[in-house]
Amino acid sequence: MTTQSPDTSPEAERVLIELMRRAPAWRKLQLTDRMSATARELCLAGLRSRHPMATQAEMRRRFADIHLGPDLAAKLFGPPPPDP
Repeated sequence: MTTQSPDTSPEAERVLIELMRRAPAWRKLQLTDRMSATARELCLAGLRSRHPMATQAEMRRRFADIHLGPDLAAKLFGPPPPDP
């Protein structure tokens, strides 16, 4: 059996799937919220490392490009900031 992740054994994946099936809805939502927050923080950390001198507004705009896509971000926030 092939697993979702190459570094996870089939037995470990079966256990994880069973735990998720048994988890109450609030716990699944909590895990999803935490994963989303982690992904957002990783994205922002990457942007900060690439654009250390960017203002908060520029960071929000650059994040919108990644999160919403450049077309929707441009409609909502105007043109992107120039690359240094």
